[in-house]
Amino acid sequence: MLAAYREIAERGFEGLRTREVADSVGVNIATLHYYFPTKESLIRAVLDHAMERFRSTLEPHGSPSHQLRNYLRSVRSLLVEEPELGAVMAELALRSVRDRSIGSIMNQMYDVWHVTLRGLLKRAVRDGGLRPELDSDAVAALIIATLTSMTLPVMTDPRRGDRALRQLELWLGVAGRR
Repeated sequence: MLAAYREIAERGFEGLRTREVADSVGVNIATLHYYFPTKESLIRAVLDHAMERFRSTLEPHGSPSHQLRNYLRSVRSLLVEEPELGAVMAELALRSVRDRSIGSIMNQMYDVWHVTLRGLLKRAVRDGGLRPELDSDAVAALIIATLTSMTLPVMTDPRRGDRALRQLELWLGVAGRR
């Protein structure tokens, strides 16, 4: 899975060859297909790994608004420190438009991400950390759209992403000291 992740980051989806993935980890293609019977199952594992990297930025302690602020900042740092993560996510997101099976995998991943963020936002509203009139569902979609856009090549200037996240923090009322 990590070999496929690296291949996608370096060569894009079109450059992903299961035979090369198998060779890079020292197994034959039959062994690779035993664990990942289809290319889609390998892509699902790559996305699971990528989403685990994003989930690792959610802190389980502190107030919900504190968790949200730290999540936004941690994701931004993660994308700067691990540019291959952004490359993989962007590549698969773009590919999902033309490939129904990858689109389905991506939609499932976005659904889980959306539910997680929506829950955090609802807790922040209940806790008094966010304005009660905010629509948690819409705000979760906005956060996902903002973070997703940061993986696109046009957003590689870190200042654009920093300004976008700072503005999102200010709008949500969770901005604190940097």
